[in-house]
Amino acid sequence: MTHPFLDLAPLSAEHFASIEDRVARLMDTSQDVVIMQGEALLPLEGAIRGTAAPGTVALNVITGPYGQTFGDWLRDCGATVHDLAVPFHTAVTAEQVRAALAEHPEIDFVSLVHAEAATGNTNPVAEIGAVVREHGALFYLDAVASIAAEPVLPDAWGVDLCVIGAQKAMGGPAGVSAVSVSARAWERMTANEQAPRHSYLSLLDWKQRWIDGGRKALLHAPAQLEMLALEACVERIESEGLDALMARHASAAAATRAGTLALGGGLEPYVHEARDAAPVATTLRAPAGTDARELVAKALAVDPVLPLVAGGGALAQEMIRVNHYGPQATRGVVQSSLAALGGALAEAGIAVDLEGARKAVAAAWQ
Repeated sequence: MTHPFLDLAPLSAEHFASIEDRVARLMDTSQDVVIMQGEALLPLEGAIRGTAAPGTVALNVITGPYGQTFGDWLRDCGATVHDLAVPFHTAVTAEQVRAALAEHPEIDFVSLVHAEAATGNTNPVAEIGAVVREHGALFYLDAVASIAAEPVLPDAWGVDLCVIGAQKAMGGPAGVSAVSVSARAWERMTANEQAPRHSYLSLLDWKQRWIDGGRKALLHAPAQLEMLALEACVERIESEGLDALMARHASAAAATRAGTLALGGGLEPYVHEARDAAPVATTLRAPAGTDARELVAKALAVDPVLPLVAGGGALAQEMIRVNHYGPQATRGVVQSSLAALGGALAEAGIAVDLEGARKAVAAAWQ
């Protein structure tokens, strides 16, 4: 007997190209868009290794763990790296970037994470992009968490390498990703003798064998399930409307923040200012004397499917993350998450206002 997930016909080059076109429209870009057959770390690393080499001087902005990873990759490529690190409870500013570029005018590469889901902050890419464009550096952006939760506009912002993933706000599969590449980024890669070639990390292979060939012959057999899931994901976004989807994420973030403040008990937003908070996830600071991991475990014991997780690494004991993205960017998910956390706090003997939190979520939801 046939099986819908196993007996799939090979995905044609024409079908693959049509999905790329729809992703490009989602990003509102006229740049080349390459869909990569792997999780977003594949194009994130491939884009850096394709454009960085000894002689590259990079400004690497760190607002969370991914910024730290990018700095490691850049150094591994032989680049000179100047890190601009800001506290994880805030966002970097265009003025800070401008000052760093003025201090090191030789910088020719800038790497930035748009929204750091791990720390719950988001950075003002439009303003930063204007500064980077004025300086003339190549601009690399991780928009994996932000795409479909807030505007991502590579062309308007002067982004040369913009990487997205489908598994967060888009509500799609984790095993496929994409990157938009500007003409000058292609030039940098072509001139880089160190850029991966004949490699799964290679963007140049896609440029030379796929794009320059008129997108007629694929480099290898694509993963049909992931590609079809990506197509269905984009169709769902088109049906809901990108603006409506972004508004839903903004409402989820605002409601989570308002509900947390009303809940009380010492639980508070980790990112100090609402303007710096990412719409894809809200991070919370656990009350003094409590362990975030224990609170999350107690909340999940009540409802195991809630999108709650303790922070990673050094933040594991103090940070709680509410991942309200994709299908989980709903008022019901926000209400249930805060109710479960409130119950965990109450069980620990901490007074909370569950009804106040419920009313605050309802009032903040737009």
